[in-house]
Amino acid sequence: MLKHRGFPGRLPGTDFQFTIRRANPKGATPLTKRERYADRRPPDKRADLWFMAALWAHFGNEPFERGNLDAGRLSWLFGREVLPVDDPFDPLSYESLLVINERQARIAFPEAFEKGFWA
Repeated sequence: MLKHRGFPGRLPGTDFQFTIRRANPKGATPLTKRERYADRRPPDKRADLWFMAALWAHFGNEPFERGNLDAGRLSWLFGREVLPVDDPFDPLSYESLLVINERQARIAFPEAFEKGFWA
């Protein structure tokens, strides 16, 4: 499992996890598309925003390996702002390649793309 050095481990001041420390010996948690409803709590929305900002700051529009990125946090963006590169895509692999759908991400999280957001 690739560890993304320099990627934040969690949202500052919270327990919202962005990365995992070690691979699950039983296998990776599958990536699934989770629906984000309008009535989600503000802290959950903030965690999505900061996670997207961290993804953009770290990877930009280049493909990246899933590695140690948290499957639960990725699943909130998967299928919309974060898309699979591999065909066929293996949702159970730490080596699966992903890419940010910049157009969709800018619509959903415009603040994440502002200069200085992740400074």
